Amino acid sequence: MSLEVQQLTKKYKKQKALDGISFLAAPGQVLGFLGPNGAGKSTTMKIASGFLLPDEGDVRINGLSVLAQPREVSRILGYLPEHNPLYLDMYVREFLEFVANLYRLKGKAARMRVERMVDQCGLGEEQHKKIGALSKGYRQRVGLARALVHDPRVVILDEPTTGLDPNQLLEIRKLIRELGKDKTMVLSTHILQEVEAICDKVVIIHKGRIVAEDLLSRLKSAKGLTSLYLETAQALDMDWFSHFDSIHKIHDLGSGQLEFQTFDVDKARNDILRVVQEKGLSLLSIRQRENNLESIFQQLTLS
Repeated sequence: MSLEVQQLTKKYKKQKALDGISFLAAPGQVLGFLGPNGAGKSTTMKIASGFLLPDEGDVRINGLSVLAQPREVSRILGYLPEHNPLYLDMYVREFLEFVANLYRLKGKAARMRVERMVDQCGLGEEQHKKIGALSKGYRQRVGLARALVHDPRVVILDEPTTGLDPNQLLEIRKLIRELGKDKTMVLSTHILQEVEAICDKVVIIHKGRIVAEDLLSRLKSAKGLTSLYLETAQALDMDWFSHFDSIHKIHDLGSGQLEFQTFDVDKARNDILRVVQEKGLSLLSIRQRENNLESIFQQLTLS
């Protein structure tokens, strides 16, 4: 079971929210769909789940078109939207049984699935309470259980950890990882820590376009822009370093500190230290920022 986004384009009046994006989420992987606020994440998720029509393109769930075969897709797709709509006057267990019935689960089969979701999502003590009486974190758990109650093969989670406390975060992360072993999971978020803790593959969207798509391990190990930070006891002039071809960009951080972006760390470090020696500066530190998801995300979306 896979989720394949094919050349999606979506406009809101004159604004192009999505500009021909394509990517693939495969079984056995948790895909992190990342981007700044307004990048097009939720628009993509709404189209993929059949709640919004694109201007161009399609999404295929296990080969089925979301546009042409919405009923068939709904049976194998689970979706937790960003704002998690719930019936607040219903009891937790009553609500989950109601949703199970919508998916034509009846009798013992429905009870078994609801029981499993109550257990997996940590709702045992809350199952006989009204949803409106629950905290935001527990409502989020109910939304996750609702998305999973029919045992879908492909699951889309749009900001699934909103409102959870640190202990709940760990539990939900574990659950998503476990589910991702035999399902296709897409986690849409702007929280980088969530992606590093849960995801195998990353897709980064910026201004409606895909700017990166790769396994998280490969993305983090790939050579790209790296930052070097220089700190001296004296004031620094960016012009002293601007002629080096090893240095891509320079940012003045003030108080004798500069940030250098480079594609060649060793050469840039040598060039920087040569200036420090020639100018007779007192070196306090020169350090390299680790090539983590945060630095990669900033490089790709700060423009």
